Amino acid sequence: MTPARIGLAALGAAILFAAPAWAQKKYDVGATDSEIKIGNIMPYSGPASAYALIAKTQKAYFDKINAEGGINGRKITFISYDDGYSPPKTVEQARKLVESDEVLLIFQPLGTASNAAIQKYMNAKKTPQLFVATGATRFGDNPKTSPYTMGWQPNYQSEGRIYAKYILDTKPAGKIAVLFQNDDYGKDLLKGLKDGLGAKASMIVAEAGYEVSEPTVDSQIVKLQASGADILVNVATPKFAAQAIRKVGELGWKPLHIVNNVSNSVGSVMKPAGFENAKGVLSTAYLKDATDPAWKDDAGMKEWSAFMDKYFPDGDRTSSFTVYGYASAQTLVQVLKQAGDDLTRDNVMRQAANMKNVPLNVLIPGITMTTSPTDFFPIEQMQMMSFDGEKWNLFGSVLSGELGG
Repeated sequence: MTPARIGLAALGAAILFAAPAWAQKKYDVGATDSEIKIGNIMPYSGPASAYALIAKTQKAYFDKINAEGGINGRKITFISYDDGYSPPKTVEQARKLVESDEVLLIFQPLGTASNAAIQKYMNAKKTPQLFVATGATRFGDNPKTSPYTMGWQPNYQSEGRIYAKYILDTKPAGKIAVLFQNDDYGKDLLKGLKDGLGAKASMIVAEAGYEVSEPTVDSQIVKLQASGADILVNVATPKFAAQAIRKVGELGWKPLHIVNNVSNSVGSVMKPAGFENAKGVLSTAYLKDATDPAWKDDAGMKEWSAFMDKYFPDGDRTSSFTVYGYASAQTLVQVLKQAGDDLTRDNVMRQAANMKNVPLNVLIPGITMTTSPTDFFPIEQMQMMSFDGEKWNLFGSVLSGELGG
């Protein structure tokens, strides 16, 4: 055979063997032709065990997807472990999921401290720590150093910017007092508020931090009232937020009172604070409220209700956690569908960072999910709402708290 013919034969062989590779499916551990293994870490026990309802809802949603044929023909195996809301246990469970169970990714691990404990490990292992269940800004503000970590819900700085925008629009000559939890969560939201106020950050005339070990925040509220402020931004977890609302009422102080999103539960905050004290308090929302009669004929909430009937009949329909779990699971399914037959960890993150105005049927109208390689915050819009003494009522337009925007 002449050299020319040898070359042509070799080229033909190369093409013959390369052709199947061009159409080949790509998998990392945790994905096959028939299965996608998803890990999860949730506090099924301990002080935050109420959040376990989120993972139970997610499992029910994945059961629904599997019953309908899976994602591109692949069934989801959802492996969820308890960490008791203890960061050392979170580390242990993350290692088990990645190294023993060999999941494709860990989805919605819950808690700021818990996620902080595994962030370096997950990125070192190049395994997605995807759509974390915390609003801490650190889980999305640096895609370059943590390319495998992404948030989901509105981050605390975005929320703070939204409050700043509302205050500047409605009470630009006001004096602001801030109650905040003295940790990364409280400081994160306070930073967003100050950044949003910009040149008018001097409107903040008083700040009072509290430690979670303190029995009450009564003394902080007394101090803030003495500042002469006519706006109070209440950046506290449920127990302390309720105490603050009650104390403000007892003092006869009548500021424009904003309570942060994580503490606007009617049952665990407004009721213990006293409905009369809570009347007129403002907050934000991004998900539809299943208990709000305004949504009773809404198509998206009807779909959620049908899902609950069929796949999670024992689930608590009055809890925001069942709506949250449903929406977050929908988001992961969207990303996995986008990934197609390239179920590598890198492509999952590439797809998660390439959502363009994706709607979910339980997001408040006007709010969509958008990400990019430099924006790891899917939801950065919220709508203001007011408590009328019985329920929350949305008002105004959807506001954006986009970082850098």
